[in-house]
Amino acid sequence: MEIRFTQLQCRSSSVTVDIDQWVIEPQQSWGVFSTEGDVGALLGQLLTRQIDAPILTYSGDITGVAPSCVALVSLLEQQSLLEDILEQDDSESLGYTDPKTTVFGVIFSQCHDNGLTHQLLQQLDLTHLSLSPFTQLSTGEGRRVMLARAVATQVPFLVLDEPYAGLDVAHRQTLTEYLQQLSQTIQMLVIVSREEDMPKWIEHVALFSHGTLDSVMTQSEWDNHPVIAQLTAQAGQQSDDMLALIRRHRHKPLFANPVFQLNNGRVAYSDKVIFSGVNWRIDNGVHWQVKGPNGCGKSTLLGLIFGDHPQCYSNDIDIFGKKRGSGESIWEIKKHIGMVSSALHLQYRVNCSALDVIVSGFYDSIGLYQQPSKQQVAIATEWLAILHMSHLSKSAFRQLEYGQQRLLLIARAIVKQPTLLILDEPYQGLDYLGRRLIKNALELIAKGHLSQLLYVSHYQEDSLDSIKHFIEFIVDKHQGGYRTVVTEA
Repeated sequence: MEIRFTQLQCRSSSVTVDIDQWVIEPQQSWGVFSTEGDVGALLGQLLTRQIDAPILTYSGDITGVAPSCVALVSLLEQQSLLEDILEQDDSESLGYTDPKTTVFGVIFSQCHDNGLTHQLLQQLDLTHLSLSPFTQLSTGEGRRVMLARAVATQVPFLVLDEPYAGLDVAHRQTLTEYLQQLSQTIQMLVIVSREEDMPKWIEHVALFSHGTLDSVMTQSEWDNHPVIAQLTAQAGQQSDDMLALIRRHRHKPLFANPVFQLNNGRVAYSDKVIFSGVNWRIDNGVHWQVKGPNGCGKSTLLGLIFGDHPQCYSNDIDIFGKKRGSGESIWEIKKHIGMVSSALHLQYRVNCSALDVIVSGFYDSIGLYQQPSKQQVAIATEWLAILHMSHLSKSAFRQLEYGQQRLLLIARAIVKQPTLLILDEPYQGLDYLGRRLIKNALELIAKGHLSQLLYVSHYQEDSLDSIKHFIEFIVDKHQGGYRTVVTEA
């Protein structure tokens, strides 16, 4: 089909899309790169006519495609499905899993075809998860389910907004091969914020800047485009400003070694072992990266530290000089920890303002329920300025784009300058500029020992030079599940 955008202008409270002229010819698939701002989700919403956020202005035309012919895969869609299931499904409290909310069920619901569902499960390496609750998947596993769910609709056009987010190296490679094969029969928009995620089989690239279609080009022209170098320089200056803000409000909580210790750690459910035999000690001033494939238990391990995993009290854990389960308050522990993760992002369902989200970091709360001090408000206001979000200070959190929400949650984690800063795939949903800004800032925080980092990322290019210690999950062929190997660079 031919899709034609003509003098399209669409603005919401947090997202802008401006397209003068853009034609997607029949059988063409395009890559889309946005230098700043999440245009992918809004493009998908425009094409499917599912606009959730209040639209301030809308003009122009999109012709050649009916909303029923388009399916959208995005982090926001994944978040929305998780929220719907959590609100509607009481299976956890009832002690069973509703078949409609298993991996098989959420895919089958789109096609009502057993054969197609099983085919998609196999093609996207999901067969072993077919009876698992969708709400218990890792982010990367959930991404693959969302793609399978979209393909199951059997529409001729897919909008894939950050399809590689949360995927480990092996699954990124197999996804690229799958999408290339899929492109022979289905047209696609593949929106990425990492230049290395732009599929090489894509022949046409659309470059958006601040939500405006800046230019269209061939793949070879994209490979030599100067925009990446320009954005890298801009992010460097913002990172320096962020570090200066952190240094102005620095404090030094001191704990005797070990800061955290797990002895023979094990997490298992009735039907499977997640990991076992994990021994891990974190000493003062040592930064760590946690490695391993999707579903191995990286987030679970970090949850044992943070205290929000139910099996943290059945393990032998010492943290901040206290034996876990010896009568310490969970809030005594959390006040020394900053956390960013997809699970926290999902939990942050209150609709407080952007400013209040950052201030809530001082209180470790989901939302703000106390009267903050003038100094706390002033610090949070400075964070908004550094993130170029001052104009969104009073905007409701849930009306912001996914990447803007993630930036606020990162600021929320750092604002109190915690002893431990836990970052579980922190860059998900961020545009190129936002990711470079946060990565640079984390490197500076690590080098200055302003917090100790516990860091998870599946991308080699996200590695921080200051992290020299690694704990990696590998398959345990004898006992099942995973075990860990500790290494030092």
